[in-house]
Amino acid sequence: MSAPAADVVCVASWNADLVSRVPRPIARGETLLASSFEISPGGKGSNAAVACARQGARTAVIARIGRDPFGAMALALWQREGIVTTHVEQVDDAPSGVAQIHVYDDGDNSIAVFPGAGAGLGARQVHAALDAIASCRVVMASCEVPLAATLEAFRIARAAGATTVLNPAPAMALPDELLARVDVLTPNENEVRLIAGAAPQAPIDDAAHALLARGAGAVLVTLGAAGCALYRSGAAPVALPGRAVSVVDTIGAGDTFTGALAAALSRGLPLADAMVRAIVAASLAVTGRGAIAGMPTRAAVDACLPG
Repeated sequence: MSAPAADVVCVASWNADLVSRVPRPIARGETLLASSFEISPGGKGSNAAVACARQGARTAVIARIGRDPFGAMALALWQREGIVTTHVEQVDDAPSGVAQIHVYDDGDNSIAVFPGAGAGLGARQVHAALDAIASCRVVMASCEVPLAATLEAFRIARAAGATTVLNPAPAMALPDELLARVDVLTPNENEVRLIAGAAPQAPIDDAAHALLARGAGAVLVTLGAAGCALYRSGAAPVALPGRAVSVVDTIGAGDTFTGALAAALSRGLPLADAMVRAIVAASLAVTGRGAIAGMPTRAAVDACLPG
């Protein structure tokens, strides 16, 4: 029996988020009492896939998880969200990924990620999902999965005419071979500088144009509460302001942006219109606790748009 068709395929990382709430960042050698602790679903790829599915896109994940309680958590989440799991590989020789997260009183956070079984995701698992990738409209990934997996997925996607979206977090040096296969790159203001090899205080415009020159089709820089800015070769930047909301925490905001963007692009919306929906979705996401709880539905995003 063939797998259900998907509009968006996500080369997905999965982590169980172990979230502690502390008043401020912890100094080296210091111990702080946390006000709360919870375990919740996470991983940039999984988060983006959930955000995408909640925007109404038929979504599938390619992932590698452990055969353990955290792996069972992943499968339960994806099935509950209507995400196709045909190309999820479960293994006995590695644990599922874990992210240790500190959330501060101002809503910001720090994260340490152990990828676990996800570190073994590569071209083999992606190639096994060739039919799903070749028949979808958008393929998205992040830098939480091995670059070999993303390269293979984007190679197949490009050959099939699908749009590729890369959230380059955690930030790292990216080969030109990969950038040349990225239609839309979605770094934040720190990531765009690091990936471009620019100084920490270098103008964002310069960093974005450097990545365009290396082959990226478009660079869409997320700016937190300030919104986002779109850069394309031969065109003036397009800036979109953020929305004023009461921030509970920012976990998963960037993933929500990417997932909502992919969902909109899969429906054929122009990039400028898709980024409007992505900004609204991300702004709604920060009003809830954790990566998943605040992620909005398509109806919630529609309700915030004019007309």
